[in-house]
Amino acid sequence: MRITTFLLFSLLCMGCKTEKKEAKPTPEKAFTIVEKIANAHGFQEWKNVGELRFTFNVDRDSSHFERSWIWDINNNQVTAISQKDTVTYHRAQLDSITDKINGKFINDKYWLLAPFNLVWDKGNYTYEHYENEVAPLSHKTMHKVTLVYGNEGGYTPGDAYDLYFGDDYRIQEWVFRKGNSPEASLVTIWEDYADINGLQISRKRSNDKGFLLYFTHLAAQKK
Repeated sequence: MRITTFLLFSLLCMGCKTEKKEAKPTPEKAFTIVEKIANAHGFQEWKNVGELRFTFNVDRDSSHFERSWIWDINNNQVTAISQKDTVTYHRAQLDSITDKINGKFINDKYWLLAPFNLVWDKGNYTYEHYENEVAPLSHKTMHKVTLVYGNEGGYTPGDAYDLYFGDDYRIQEWVFRKGNSPEASLVTIWEDYADINGLQISRKRSNDKGFLLYFTHLAAQKK
């Protein structure tokens, strides 16, 4: 009887054993080509930035233009600094004056953080990716992504952009085509990249027509 009871107990214990399964690794997210471009410019660090400062400069022929911005991202507040005055406003509470100022801020911010807008503007544009395309200024063979914005909404309705980049996904040349015209409205080389607290920013855009756009006093403060 004792032997029978022991065997029965052993069988029950064996039936209670569970298999030890190894945890399967979580698959990495498959980024789209435009997300890869944004990430190559530090987009994944953007969530850690609480304040961004920069001065937008344009030199053309013998003229110089500049304006400075302080963007309090945490509070959605912007300070515009020009030679005439300094204005601070909340981006969700615009009046007739600050609405015009905010339009200038959107323009300057777009130039500075254009790769990030590939994520922020998702749904406002369509894009195509091409390989082995010849860049217009350097004549190097690169990847090209063509963006075409919708005719309504977004920052640049109906406009198109051609982005030329290498295998590191950093933009090297940029073509702006107003209204999706087949002819280029502006072509620039992107250069002078700098690590601004995790953000990989091109501080200089230029071409062989005497156009020079650049950023100074760049600073990104973490949250």
